[in-house]
Amino acid sequence: MSVLIKDIEVFSTAPEGINLTVVKVLTSVDGLYGLGCATFAYRYKAVETYIREYLRPLMIGRDAEAIEENWALMHQNAYWRNGGVENNAIAGIDLALWDIKGKLANMPLYQLFGGAVRKGVPVYRHVDGNTVDEIVDQVQYYQSLGVKHLRVQSGGYGGGLEVKAPATAPEGALPGIYLNSREYIRKTVKLFDDLRSRLGYGIDLVHDVHERIAPSEAMVLARELEPYKLFFLEDPLPLDQIEYFEQLRALTTTPIAEGELFNNCAEYKTLICKRLIDFIRVHITQVGGITPARKLAIFAEQFGVRTAWHGPGDMSPLAHAANIHIDMAARNFGVQEWSGIEPPNFVIQELSHKKGALLEVFDGLPEFKNGYVYPNNRPGLGIIFNEKEAAKYPCNDDVTTWTQTRAQDGSLVLP
Repeated sequence: MSVLIKDIEVFSTAPEGINLTVVKVLTSVDGLYGLGCATFAYRYKAVETYIREYLRPLMIGRDAEAIEENWALMHQNAYWRNGGVENNAIAGIDLALWDIKGKLANMPLYQLFGGAVRKGVPVYRHVDGNTVDEIVDQVQYYQSLGVKHLRVQSGGYGGGLEVKAPATAPEGALPGIYLNSREYIRKTVKLFDDLRSRLGYGIDLVHDVHERIAPSEAMVLARELEPYKLFFLEDPLPLDQIEYFEQLRALTTTPIAEGELFNNCAEYKTLICKRLIDFIRVHITQVGGITPARKLAIFAEQFGVRTAWHGPGDMSPLAHAANIHIDMAARNFGVQEWSGIEPPNFVIQELSHKKGALLEVFDGLPEFKNGYVYPNNRPGLGIIFNEKEAAKYPCNDDVTTWTQTRAQDGSLVLP
């Protein structure tokens, strides 16, 4: 008997202050449904509309088990393809269909992907502070929890967090996150020099440039960080300057991770084929869900490129679970970013003993323990979504400010 898509529902909620979008695909089998993540936190209403007005009528009545066919149909149906709104909308349904597939098989998804090749998934956590002492304290705390990889920043991504024009900006300059790229490079190199002097080399450190500096500056930073043996330098170059990767590769042995903002294979295919990056960093819903992400992982494996999927706060537990299921079965796994299960005011505390609002809305989150994350063994993604609790936490419709990043002269730069 065919399992048909009966209806598609969309829910947006912000239990920890970050907009999250959940898709529920109902089927012709009583009680059988799938859940997926379609989170695009800064344009959630556009994703909701795309799903309700376009994908829902397209998909109702189709075979819920035909995941490959359904993904291709959703991808090509609008003629123009890719982009944050479309891909996240498709991903919500794609994850839900994989969730259904796992429930039909009565298996967690990693089993459907070929079975586990590791028992747990090593993760990296985030450390940020205004002083070296603050950062060292946090690093040592995470080391006590068994974490072996840490992303280290100081003041975010070099521009601080305050949204205003500095006194040095031109008269009449607009507010924003002001970046002084040369100062950022000097401070970052000094920070890692201090950290290695105090902590040694027994902890793997990561740093995220976030594409905010010029290609020539990224090359300077990568070379100057080389003595500090980073696990990787993340997103040193913006998407529209990927040709510079050949020069960057020739200048430094610092491992490079790239791809948080990638939307389609045309953006990462050449980088992987030419072995110009060491880790692929895509946000799996941003590329369209589990279906394309698994293909990307297998493709990258042929070229010695490892995975380090994006795992931020603006991603629901469903997408975090999808990351972990793919990680469990991927031969070329590198490390998993793990930052999405804490509330935004997280400083140094764990949620293992704290029942927060996020955990009231989503049950079954992968478990962090001693530096590793473990999926539960429920069928499918393994997450239960509480619609009643989710309704208590409306989304935030404020204008996004952190992406209004500016150079010292007040002109906009990529965030």
